[in-house]
Amino acid sequence: MTILDRARFIRENTTLMSPPLVPEVQLYLAHEAVPLWQKTEEELGEMGLPPPFWAFAWAGGQALARHVLDHPEIVRGKRVIDLASGSGLVGIAAMKAGAARVLAADIDAFSVEAIAINAETNGVSVEATVRDLLDQPAEACDVVLVGDLFYEKGLAAKVFAWLEEAEGRGILTLIGDPGRSYLPREKLTKLAEYKVQVTRDLEDADVKLTSVWRLSRCC
Repeated sequence: MTILDRARFIRENTTLMSPPLVPEVQLYLAHEAVPLWQKTEEELGEMGLPPPFWAFAWAGGQALARHVLDHPEIVRGKRVIDLASGSGLVGIAAMKAGAARVLAADIDAFSVEAIAINAETNGVSVEATVRDLLDQPAEACDVVLVGDLFYEKGLAAKVFAWLEEAEGRGILTLIGDPGRSYLPREKLTKLAEYKVQVTRDLEDADVKLTSVWRLSRCC
């Protein structure tokens, strides 16, 4: 599927709306996960594809975006990486808060196209890449933002090791998470807490208590 095909698919199967906690940002989002998931598989002629994470404003990302917008000094004038960006929400919020540059990374090609569309919709410039940044140490930047990436054991361990290495080089790393199973809370310091409206199509509740964290050893 070409870039133009992916862009068409995104616009035809989502609705432009604002996440509940971040009304300043508009994103092309889906109302339901399963129908879009099935349509993606049909469009590509493949089965067993990963869920369309790019089509939803997850609780961790909403909280992290809200925190960045409320505390723009975190990113103002700085180089930012938005890891596993999904819809691009966090990276877009960082640009709106005054970041000098945002690299939004996601291994899903649909996500990379959604980031481009959503960034343009919000009048900001976000560089998007499909590269797996976890394959090597974080490139030169000032801040790494990670929303909702601790839902699987192996991935969580890999992400945390990557963040530790980045923090060790003086890169500020912030995590937005609604209490996923593999978040290493004992190694983190909570900076803020938000009540985030979510959909039961994705979560087990209508509201998720979601926190923004930083690695404890650096605070």
